[in-house]
Amino acid sequence: MSFLNGDTVGYDTENNKAVFIDQTLLPSKYEEVFTDSYTEMYDAVKTLKVRGAPAIGVFAGICVAVLINKLKTNDKEEIIKELDFICNDFEKCRPTAVNLRWALHKMFDEGKNSEPAKIKDNLKNLALKMIDDDIAVCRKIGEYGAELLKDKNSVLTHCNAGRLAAVRYGTALAPIYIAKEQGHNIRVFADETRPLLQGARLTSFELCDAGIDTTLICDNTASAVMARGLIDAVLVGCDRVAKNGDTANKIGTSAVAVLAKHYGIPFYVCMPFSTFDFSLENGSQIIIEEREGLEVTDYWYKERMAPGKVKTMNLAFDVTEASLITAFITEKGVIKPSEIKKYMSI
Repeated sequence: MSFLNGDTVGYDTENNKAVFIDQTLLPSKYEEVFTDSYTEMYDAVKTLKVRGAPAIGVFAGICVAVLINKLKTNDKEEIIKELDFICNDFEKCRPTAVNLRWALHKMFDEGKNSEPAKIKDNLKNLALKMIDDDIAVCRKIGEYGAELLKDKNSVLTHCNAGRLAAVRYGTALAPIYIAKEQGHNIRVFADETRPLLQGARLTSFELCDAGIDTTLICDNTASAVMARGLIDAVLVGCDRVAKNGDTANKIGTSAVAVLAKHYGIPFYVCMPFSTFDFSLENGSQIIIEEREGLEVTDYWYKERMAPGKVKTMNLAFDVTEASLITAFITEKGVIKPSEIKKYMSI
């Protein structure tokens, strides 16, 4: 029996456990993990068992609530000291995703500003609110996006920004799911997204599971598919957006954006408004995570496929310049890069 019932992360408040789908096992195995171990929580995010900017943020909030409620003490000074350590340390495991920092800061502020007797309950309630809010936000992204897709029949997406990247619905795939609810079936071309194949393993899995017409393509096929007129729009998610609209997303996204611009195809970034980082002037200030080379040379192969002495550069993200982006689809509406400054005070 499933605790999550279709969601990606959850909070078992009865047993004070964080719950997540281990996405490294998909699509061959579906497993829900229940944990109150900080080491296991940190590892889950670091090793991409939980991934996707919205899901990482919500999961971090759940983890903080679980760990603080696990403490035997009710002394505020001791609790805040532990809370400070957890939030500062946890933020280091995935530095590019702004949602992680956002959620941890909200949890820390909630704890710091709570009365001693209410800290644990307040953190638990805030984590539960994060879950509900993420579902509502993704639903709105889907509704705004579905409106833009009314005259479109086929889209391309890169990496995974569906329900597995959030609690439910997702970001880039939310418009597809909402459109289907409205009777509009849209065909999806999914880039496999190397080196971790999150498009092949995760996007294909969840779209096929939802009955969406899905075609998996190699990353280097995107240009050929666009040239044949098979793509009406591109939908991607993202992990951080600077004040000028420069956007960090899974490695390879910027190449797709360049192709879309060349072929005159609208390129939409779907994201919660919280993904804007107004402290950064442009994309050059976004920290880009670099992961171990084994993901390139060894993963998915029966034996190592590259020479032992070869060097690797395994960047997890790249930055798409604002000039290549048609619009951002958020829960607050559709925002063009040139309009971002108007929303900075919201």
